[in-house]
Amino acid sequence: MVKNLETKYDPKQVEERIYDGWVKGGYFSASPNPDKTPYTIVIPPPNVTGQLHMGHALDETLQDILIRYHRMKGEEALWLPGTDHAGIATQIKVEEALRVEEGLSRYDLGREKFLERVWDWKQKYGDRIINQLKKLGSSCDWDRERFTMDEGYSHAVREVFVNLYDKGLIYQGNRIINWCPSCTTALSDAEVEYSEADGHFWHIRYPVKDSGESLVIATTRPETLLGDTAVAVHPEDGRYAHLVGRMLLLPLTGREIPVIADEYVEKDFGTGAVKITPAHDPNDFEVGLRHDLPQIRVMNDDATINSLGGKYEGMDRYAARKQIVADLDALGLLVKTEAHAHNVGQCYRCSTTVEPITSKQWFVKMQPLAEPALQVVKDGSVKFVPERFSKIYINWMENVHDWCVSRQLWWGHRIPAFYCDACGETAVSKTDVTVCPKCGGPVRQDEDVLDTWFSSALWPFATLGWPEKTADLDYFYPTSVLVTGYDIIFFWVARMIFSGLEHMHQIPFHTVFIHGIVRDAQGRKMSKSLGNGIDPLEIIDQYGADALRFTLATGNSPGNDMRFSAERVEASRNFANKIWNASRFVLMNLDENASDVLPPHLELEDQWILCRLNTLAAEVAENLDKYELGVAVQKLYDFIWDELCDWYIELVKPRLSTESKPQNVLVLVLSNVLKLLHPFMPFITEEIYAYLPTGGDSIMTKSWHKFDERLDFQEASAQLELIKNAIKAIRNIRAEMNVPPSKKAKLVIVTDIGGVFAKGDAFFKKLAWASEVVVTGDRSQIPANAVSLVVERAEIFMPQGDLVDREKEIARLGAEEKRLRGEIARVEGKLASAGFVQKAPPAVIAAEKEKGEKYKDMLCKVLAGLEALGGE
Repeated sequence: MVKNLETKYDPKQVEERIYDGWVKGGYFSASPNPDKTPYTIVIPPPNVTGQLHMGHALDETLQDILIRYHRMKGEEALWLPGTDHAGIATQIKVEEALRVEEGLSRYDLGREKFLERVWDWKQKYGDRIINQLKKLGSSCDWDRERFTMDEGYSHAVREVFVNLYDKGLIYQGNRIINWCPSCTTALSDAEVEYSEADGHFWHIRYPVKDSGESLVIATTRPETLLGDTAVAVHPEDGRYAHLVGRMLLLPLTGREIPVIADEYVEKDFGTGAVKITPAHDPNDFEVGLRHDLPQIRVMNDDATINSLGGKYEGMDRYAARKQIVADLDALGLLVKTEAHAHNVGQCYRCSTTVEPITSKQWFVKMQPLAEPALQVVKDGSVKFVPERFSKIYINWMENVHDWCVSRQLWWGHRIPAFYCDACGETAVSKTDVTVCPKCGGPVRQDEDVLDTWFSSALWPFATLGWPEKTADLDYFYPTSVLVTGYDIIFFWVARMIFSGLEHMHQIPFHTVFIHGIVRDAQGRKMSKSLGNGIDPLEIIDQYGADALRFTLATGNSPGNDMRFSAERVEASRNFANKIWNASRFVLMNLDENASDVLPPHLELEDQWILCRLNTLAAEVAENLDKYELGVAVQKLYDFIWDELCDWYIELVKPRLSTESKPQNVLVLVLSNVLKLLHPFMPFITEEIYAYLPTGGDSIMTKSWHKFDERLDFQEASAQLELIKNAIKAIRNIRAEMNVPPSKKAKLVIVTDIGGVFAKGDAFFKKLAWASEVVVTGDRSQIPANAVSLVVERAEIFMPQGDLVDREKEIARLGAEEKRLRGEIARVEGKLASAGFVQKAPPAVIAAEKEKGEKYKDMLCKVLAGLEALGGE
């Protein structure tokens, strides 16, 4: 006998010990190896502020499945980990802690002292999410862990900024940007989330100077009226042709503004006249540039009205809106108010409504960068899985605007621009500038930092040593696949592609594997407001990491959302227990001579299970190569639960105490199916594998089980499938007739392939509860009053007397007939009652009708049974 597993599988006793062993063994490490093919995944770096949530758990599980699979295939598999400094998110957290714990703001500390606090916070909490990823079983090369503000990475960010600036691809300009009044920083277009909201159209009359005429415009933001510098009409709109060039009296301000003609205006929409506010609307900004209009910004950074707003100065934008509408109404200039649903942009971080404003910011010129990034997706150099997401990417890149990359924060990569107030010189440099290169005077550095996505766009190559020419960069870049959710295609994926092409002159990855989001059991997005979030760490603590991973992989389809429930995790835990118990049974029946070397003679069932394992290995590899992880894991589940546990082990139990004991077949099948399952459930497969005669080093070091032509026993497999299907059919009809397993019955199998079914004699007796099996080519031995069934290549007959006691069964069915007729009469009486039908809710009436149909169906079956038995 060999050493056996514990009676029950307890993940808490196994997972931490196994993970520590993997780390100590260096099994996650990768280094350039000319004899191996590289396979590289860079982890989407979680925010350093982060706590593991179900989205992380899904993302990291999918990546770990792929990396473990390719590692076992013999590739040099590198999964490179790290965290993102997360500019806005981190600064907000530290500022909140300062305010709550010390009653201080960042301005009380000053920039230098505040940044010291942020770094202290990072040291204290920065490893939290990394340690949580380890609990999930993530097999990252932790010796290579990077941070987007570590020294080497910061050097890469500065190198990129200066290079782009020198090429004219980064510029500083006063342009319209998205502004978050709560975070008090600029946002890129990708950081604005749009949702429909109920609002109003206010129709306002603008008087024409020195005339009794007026123009009526409609706006959803009347507070921006204070910054209007023109009203535009279409050049071909005859209604207003005589007014073009005339001056209007801007209500509430005392200013005069011109009427201009511009094709931006849709003459058939609304009144055909549009107020132009260049400092507060992106379209108006462009109109203003064409007509050389002044830009009057009437809001402060916190969205209060500034000094240019006259008597409304200091009012919040919405309070000002209310007052302005009231004042317009009092002056008789408010024509009407209409309800209007429209899209409103909100900050992705805090959900505050974004305010378009003009501001001096740094921008990346996107068109020259977007063109090659579009081409590599169009020509298939970079493939999206599923392919439909390439259309979303292409549409966004074809319509991309220049990217605002400056942020009004302190935490982040400070913009390497230095200003000389004496002579007005601006120096952009890879190293700090201390004196003006032009006049020798003092300089000051730009106060702003770069958008977090600017630095994370460099992740695939900056983490491998760029801008230095390292061996890692040469070997592991381009990476193999990026695994990410569809929600950051614009934020991150697109920017990595154009950054890789611009700075490495190569794509950053060949494939983008897109997954959906994890929703609750009702299909709702998990959120704090709904209170439906599920903590993956609690799931791991209760059920184990393997159960969580298996649940996230099961049913997973590229690009599609998935539902998560405790019931699904329990099913995964039950599957783990099934594997554990089956493995204990196998180990219990092995002796010291057991190995995975097959004996010279294999029985039919041995050939069948080996052939099924062979097919499984080929199909799982094909599914994984196509990123069909959910399909692969379902095939593994079906093989282990159904074919190995419920069939093969049951088929061979009678042989376990004989000389034809199939222990080596069991060892080979179990050890190799554990290898196939390992990427999905690494902990339990590692623990079981160590007890098998094939054990030794970690299962991680073993070769992936591949299709082997020597085990391709197709004929034997087909024969056993016929026997299996016959057994299933017999068991089904016995179940329908309520025949207990203890009641044996003779089987007469009429077939033209008697030799095949004869091989199943022992199986029919054990698993189909046959007392005797007769396999014949003619019908002469069919018993009278036999129960018959048709299966592939055979008819099977069982004497009715063997299955039931005729008189007792007639009596039982007669009693059941009486009961069912009574139920049917009760239901029909209820439904015939006017009082019931009038008072009962529709759902109750429908339920009663459904019961009636069910009873009638059951009665038909009872009557058929009585007829077959010759009863009345």
